[in-house]
Amino acid sequence: VQLQASGGGLVQAGDSLRLSCAASGLTTYALGWFRQAPRKEREFVAGISWSGGSTNYADSVKGRFTISRDNVKNTVYLQMDSLKPEDTAVYYCAARYTYRASRYYTDQSGYDVWGQGTLVTVSS
Repeated sequence: VQLQASGGGLVQAGDSLRLSCAASGLTTYALGWFRQAPRKEREFVAGISWSGGSTNYADSVKGRFTISRDNVKNTVYLQMDSLKPEDTAVYYCAARYTYRASRYYTDQSGYDVWGQGTLVTVSS
C-alpha cells in the first residue's frame, strides 16, 4: 500500500476543508489521520475500520471532523469543519493491516504505512 495525501491549504477560522488520501489498495486496512503541529508531538486525529462501519475521534476534533472511506476509489477522507487556529498542523494519513473488519486504531505505533503529509494552516 502506498498513500498520497492531498487537500491541505490556508483557510480562515470557521472554514471547512476536506483532506483526501489515495492509496493503491485499501482492502483489509484500517486507516487513520494524524497531525503534527509545530514543536509538538504527532497526535491521533481520527480512525476508521476497513469496513467503514466504526470510527473514532480525538476529543479536540469530535463534532467538527468526519472521517470516511471509499473502498472502491481506494480513498480515505477527512472532512474538517469549523476549523480553529489550533488545528494548524501537517496532517498524515496512515494504514494498518488488520483482519478485523470493525476495528479502528488510535495508537500510531501500530500503523504500517504512512503518507507524506499535507499542511493545513488556519488563520484567526
